[in-house]
Amino acid sequence: MSRISRRSLLSLSAAAALQAQNDEDFQVYTEHPRLFLPARRLRLLQRERERTSVRWQQFETLVAGKVEMPEPGLAWGLYGLIAKNEEFLGKAIGWALKATDVRQVALVYDWAQPSLKEPESAALKAKLANLLSSSPASRRIPVMRDRAFAAIILGGETGKRELEAIVKTWWRAEVAPALKAGKFRYTREESHALFELLHAIRDNTNIDLREDAAKYFKELPAYHILSYYPATFPAPENEYRIPFYEGNGEPDLRIAALSRATDLAMVAFDTNAQETQFVQGWLIHDRFLMRGTFGIPYELLWANPYQPGLSYYHLPLAMHQSTAGRLVLRSSWEDDASWFHFGDGKVQVFEEGARKDRSMKSPAPIDIAGTVVYFGRDN
Repeated sequence: MSRISRRSLLSLSAAAALQAQNDEDFQVYTEHPRLFLPARRLRLLQRERERTSVRWQQFETLVAGKVEMPEPGLAWGLYGLIAKNEEFLGKAIGWALKATDVRQVALVYDWAQPSLKEPESAALKAKLANLLSSSPASRRIPVMRDRAFAAIILGGETGKRELEAIVKTWWRAEVAPALKAGKFRYTREESHALFELLHAIRDNTNIDLREDAAKYFKELPAYHILSYYPATFPAPENEYRIPFYEGNGEPDLRIAALSRATDLAMVAFDTNAQETQFVQGWLIHDRFLMRGTFGIPYELLWANPYQPGLSYYHLPLAMHQSTAGRLVLRSSWEDDASWFHFGDGKVQVFEEGARKDRSMKSPAPIDIAGTVVYFGRDN
């Protein structure tokens, strides 16, 4: 193919993408529930209840047993919707009327629609409208996720304007270019908010935000798998895989739970992609099934135990995530493997069961199963 024809094809592709963006409609027409539970996923969760699956049994034991839940709006609203239980929908509504957590308020308002009385509906909508009446407190992902939720729930012209601003002004003008340039950083905790945002936008506008940084999101699933330390962490409720973190002390199991929830949501977002099928293979081991009060609502919400996965043993043990400037190595997929991570100018290794920071000016190379990493030194 000639250079001219290739250039022409690229121009046509760019023109088609631009036309698709011009044709986008940010008006929300979807029925409730709008957040996370389109008809297909809701049917799956209701079948989980009918089959009394392990996830449903654990969730019901905690919620119906009146165990205190860290996120009551999420837990009670989800249980009430799946079980069609008015008592717990009422509890979720009562909690949301007093709450300041806009994300959970939006979920309760969305999931408890048939049970809301007019004054309750008006009060919850007012909370969401109040959020959008002022500029965002920051441009971080969780803040923008909350605003997207509010916009989707409110709908109308207010919701349409907000969603258009989030997609065009924040995501496409700020975040996506920075992701492609390796300049946008977010924490593992924020990664869950990112996938909640991706789901909410696509389910209600048919816009896949990943397309604006396609290479980054194609590389992300493998990076997520490789960026966990080899050794697992035994907790009373279940074992956790611990994602890479900086600083001293024991791992934060809340972040570990959100990291698994992110992986589950990643698979739910694109079940057919080979990259996420490897993640599904990583997730299906029951010893990591989250059984605690914080993790079980996410485990039930996002997991699909009937989705086949590919064995992560077929993934390469080394990965250069070029879009983010990260390098990750493992010696094997066993729990006692050696492990190396470089990102943001910092090096960390895991060997002999311990995390160890390494200086970029270290005189000694690191050998991970025959892959040798050398450290440059300033003159």
